[in-house]
Amino acid sequence: MREEAGAAANTEPPPEAPGEALQAEVASLKVELAEGRERVLRTLAEMENLRRRTERERIDASKFAITRFARDMLTVADNLDRALGTVAAEAAEKDATLKGFFEGVQLTQREFLNVLERHGVKKVEADGQRFDPNLHQAMMEMENPDVPAGTVIKSFQPAYVIEDRILRPAMVVVSKGGPKPAPKPANDQSSPAGGDGESSEEKSSQGEEPKTRAGSQ
Repeated sequence: MREEAGAAANTEPPPEAPGEALQAEVASLKVELAEGRERVLRTLAEMENLRRRTERERIDASKFAITRFARDMLTVADNLDRALGTVAAEAAEKDATLKGFFEGVQLTQREFLNVLERHGVKKVEADGQRFDPNLHQAMMEMENPDVPAGTVIKSFQPAYVIEDRILRPAMVVVSKGGPKPAPKPANDQSSPAGGDGESSEEKSSQGEEPKTRAGSQ
C-alpha cells in the first residue's frame, strides 16, 4: 500500500512556480487590455461616424428645407417666361406702353431669379447643350444634320437645380441624324444628382441617340 501511495504521489503535477503563475496572469491581463482597447476604439469610431452623419444630415436639412416651396415657385418663373414670350421685342420698341410693360416684367423676372439664387436655386439653360438624362427630359427627337446627335435644340421649360440636386428637369427636343458627339472626359461629373428619391431618366449610352419619353412633370 505504501508503494502504491508513493507511486500516486509521484504522478501528481508539480506545483507551478510563482514566476510562471505571474507570467500567465500578466499574459491574461494583456489580452483583456487589448480587447478593451479594441472595444474603445470601435466605440470611438462609431461615435465619430454618427457625428459626421448627423452633421451631414443637419447641413442637408438646412440646404434643402425649401425644396417643396422652391418647386412651387417655379410656376411663377414659368409664368414670367410666358409673359415675356408673348411680346415680340420689335413690337415693344414701337409701342412705349408695351415697352414699359415688357421691361417691367424683365426686371421682375431678373429679381425673382436673383432671390432664388440667394437660396441655392439656379436656372439651367438647356439649348445647345448635350443631352443629359440627369438634367433633361426628352419629349421628342428631331432630324437636324447640322448639330451632333443628342444635342438639345429646343426646350419647352428650363431646368432648375437646388444646390447640387435636380429640382426640375428641362423638357427638351433632342437632335438626331447628325454626327456623333465627342465623348465626355472620363472625370466629367458636372451633372447634378437627383434629389428627393426621384430616379433619373434612363441614361443613353455614349454615341447613341437619347430615348424620348412623353409626359410632363
